[in-house]
Amino acid sequence: MSDAPPRIESERLVLRMPTLADADGVAEQLTDPEVMRWIGGGRTLTREEAPAAVQGWLDRWAANGFGHFAVERKEDGRFLGRVGLIVWDTRDWRHVTLAEAGVHAQIELGWAFAREHWGRGYATEAALAARDWARRECGVGRLISLIHEDNVRSQAVARRLGARPVGTVTILGSVPVVVWEHPS
Repeated sequence: MSDAPPRIESERLVLRMPTLADADGVAEQLTDPEVMRWIGGGRTLTREEAPAAVQGWLDRWAANGFGHFAVERKEDGRFLGRVGLIVWDTRDWRHVTLAEAGVHAQIELGWAFAREHWGRGYATEAALAARDWARRECGVGRLISLIHEDNVRSQAVARRLGARPVGTVTILGSVPVVVWEHPS
């Protein structure tokens, strides 16, 4: 992998390393109960917590060599959301680093966008680009997405990506999710 920060371009989007300057855009997601209903166990965060969330993404990049990309629209540079990879420890389904999980590591492809950008195909376009990058640049084999059983929008994205449901697990101590496995 190159030492330069990864940057991926698709037809309408740019996927790039996040920066702390993205905190305002990230806050649009984190403070919205409807967005957070599907991620993070449903707990909304405050605007003041957004920089720490972005720093967490950067810390994952440093630890694993991959993480969440900031997604922006090419035509105007608008921050739309995030897409990327996170490591789960399958022993207790919590976020960890590759080193911490060892042989119990499972990489997830996830996406989240501010509600105003839903329904425009951005999640599918960004997730496909990130998945292709993960396979090509990081050598990721088995790749899953963990999707709340009632999140029909993300289930539709997973289907468009060719993923299929293969089971259910409980994450974050109490949140049941469906495991969607992506094709190799």
